[in-house]
Amino acid sequence: MTAPTPTSPPELWSITETAAFLRIPVGTLYQWRHRRTGPRASKVGRHLRYNPADVRAWLEDQAA
Repeated sequence: MTAPTPTSPPELWSITETAAFLRIPVGTLYQWRHRRTGPRASKVGRHLRYNPADVRAWLEDQAA
């Protein structure tokens, strides 16, 4: 019998990586978060982290 393999958590993007992907300034992401209009972010400690799948889904919704 083999032991179950732990699933690795999804890779999360920093705010800098997310801004680079969207090609926008980091400050815009902070403004969107304050206004609750941008992609969903999670706080990990003191840092914001973005799930790439959530960012891509949000981007698709914006294009529709």
